[in-house]
Amino acid sequence: MDGAKSRWLAVGRPDDIPALGARVVKTAQGPVALFKTRTGEIFALLDRCPHKGGPLSEGMVHGGTVTCPLHGMNIHLDSGQAVAPDKGCVPRFPIKVVDGRVWLGLTACGKPASTLL
Repeated sequence: MDGAKSRWLAVGRPDDIPALGARVVKTAQGPVALFKTRTGEIFALLDRCPHKGGPLSEGMVHGGTVTCPLHGMNIHLDSGQAVAPDKGCVPRFPIKVVDGRVWLGLTACGKPASTLL
């Protein structure tokens, strides 16, 4: 896989992630939620809402966002940023699909998990 600094983990096939839903993968950084939009795009975020640490994987996916099931905070799947007027950021992880397999980059692209809560 590309990038000498990135490590990649095969996490299944795109069909293993439900449309408008999520699947959770345990990593050293904590649980990572893989989300699939209606159009089939796949995104990965640390499975913790920046507000109260709620499990984003249990939230509703709509358009390009996920809504935290605890307090309704909306998070952009592509950036991990909270939708205004809310504030906060969730670390995101790179995803790629190669030869019908989903690969999760094990290096977060956003803020480190320790700065979330």
